[in-house]
Amino acid sequence: MKLVNVRKGQFVYYQNQLHKVYSVKTFFKRSIHLIRLQDFEQQLSTAKDIDFYKPKHLDSFVYTHKRYTLDKIVKAKVGDYILVINPKPDSMDHHYLNAIEIVSSVERNGVISNQSNGIRHDEYWVMVPGLEEGATIIDFQNPDSEMIENQESQQAETDLPETYIPKIGDVYQRNDSDPVMQAMVVSIKGQNVSLGGNLEVKMNILTDNEKWSYVKNVKD
Repeated sequence: MKLVNVRKGQFVYYQNQLHKVYSVKTFFKRSIHLIRLQDFEQQLSTAKDIDFYKPKHLDSFVYTHKRYTLDKIVKAKVGDYILVINPKPDSMDHHYLNAIEIVSSVERNGVISNQSNGIRHDEYWVMVPGLEEGATIIDFQNPDSEMIENQESQQAETDLPETYIPKIGDVYQRNDSDPVMQAMVVSIKGQNVSLGGNLEVKMNILTDNEKWSYVKNVKD
């Protein structure tokens, strides 16, 4: 479906692949700034070149090289990715439609995200890792067998143990602490990683997704 008004956060198809609108700069000829969800590649487009898509329960897509399935029934846990589908931010919050955030803590009425936003339980769906039973894959607007084969092959590769090596400036979130804490990598010596707050951990502990989650690099 073609869009009349393009807004930040909308899911769209561009060149047959699923993207999200990152920003709209109305005074530029190619005014729509897109992010491809599977690998965060950036694109510039116009409204006539994109098609709107509204996410649904049990839709599945690849986000930064890993597959997730949207589930409106499950409640979030610390470390989960969530998709904001019904934003109702208070004056101190800044989440928006289709914002993707990481859960830092869970409270009775909602969650606190890694962006310090208070998000009520009826405002988000959980991005459950993997392909859930009954899910609909939405990575391509018009998929063909070759595209599906290529994606399955790429997914098999990214499902192997993580090879990403932490670097200075990376911010990590510790998921097994209460309250959840975030710290930046300040130095690396062999397998020993020093974090802000005089915390030192082994490399294999920091890359354990059950205990730590990568948030961002301060230079990004």
